[in-house]
Amino acid sequence: MKIYHDEYTKIFKAFCDENRLRILEMLRSGEKCGCMLEEALPISQSTLSHHMKILVESGVVAVRKDKKWSYYTISDDGAEQAKALLQKILEKEYDQLVCCNCDME
Repeated sequence: MKIYHDEYTKIFKAFCDENRLRILEMLRSGEKCGCMLEEALPISQSTLSHHMKILVESGVVAVRKDKKWSYYTISDDGAEQAKALLQKILEKEYDQLVCCNCDME
């Protein structure tokens, strides 16, 4: 398995912040306007924008723009990619077991 750490880092970065996890929980029930997310979280608009940028860049969240408003939703493709990546990383590869100069008797 070839690992593309730079791409994978974006996905895992999306999940490593409490506010981003709260946003993802809110998006589970469907598309939300950025203003709804801002009202529900104890963060400023600029901080929300920062978190949304990370979530969108990861591919886990999709954004739809309508005039001056941004609407966010969990991306089905992004969610599947994140699940598959975690499963792939945690999957054991016994055929590549290598021992370092120790006696295995």
